[in-house]
Amino acid sequence: MKRLVLVRHGESEWNKENRFTGWTDVDLSEKGVEEAKKGGKVLKDNNFSFIYCYTSYLKRAIKTLNFILEEMDLLWLPVEKTWRLNEKHYGELQGLNKAETAQKYGDAQVLVWRRSYDIPPAALAENDERNPRLDVKYQDIDMELIPLTESLKETVDRIVPFWENNISKKLMETGEVLVAAHGNSLRGIIKYLKNISNEDIVNLNLPTGIPYIFEFDDHLNLLKDYFLGDEEEIRKLMEAVANQGKSK
Repeated sequence: MKRLVLVRHGESEWNKENRFTGWTDVDLSEKGVEEAKKGGKVLKDNNFSFIYCYTSYLKRAIKTLNFILEEMDLLWLPVEKTWRLNEKHYGELQGLNKAETAQKYGDAQVLVWRRSYDIPPAALAENDERNPRLDVKYQDIDMELIPLTESLKETVDRIVPFWENNISKKLMETGEVLVAAHGNSLRGIIKYLKNISNEDIVNLNLPTGIPYIFEFDDHLNLLKDYFLGDEEEIRKLMEAVANQGKSK
């Protein structure tokens, strides 16, 4: 059996403030640190172990992974960082409060911007200081690949090849892989693994810091998937994520 563990980063400072974050490199909140540590503890208590890990270029995911590994006494593990696991780029929405934006444009429009499959928010201008093409982190990447906004479809399109060419091969090789990333980049992997429709993926809400386990047979056929933790707590956390983009 092969096991893939996906963890959305712990609460960030902008999660706490209910702001669109995207590629903005925001740190974990104190609560987010505790969520990450709790995730590591529950993985250790359930006898998970890893040989290899993946995360994004963004500190909230990197630190979440580090806190998890520290709790598991696995900080020595090799970690591969890739921009392809970055969050969906929210374009001009980045930094705006979600509820205030919903009050201005309506809940339905904000839901489209947050979760529609193929409609991206307005793109950043090339000279916008938030443009990731100006960030040293991405200087070695083809600038044509670096987005100024993204739909979920475009996020999935950059994630799936990395799953096929990197993560899945490492999972076959090692048997257990940990990925700490973001709501939408993980949503792309989950959509692919579970063959979720473009219409239904909008309803998938990932809580922060909760390990999501995928079990496969030796040919990477999916056997089952489940969150690791208290079911009622996880349900409430998922509801809270769903309500972030509402005006009330």
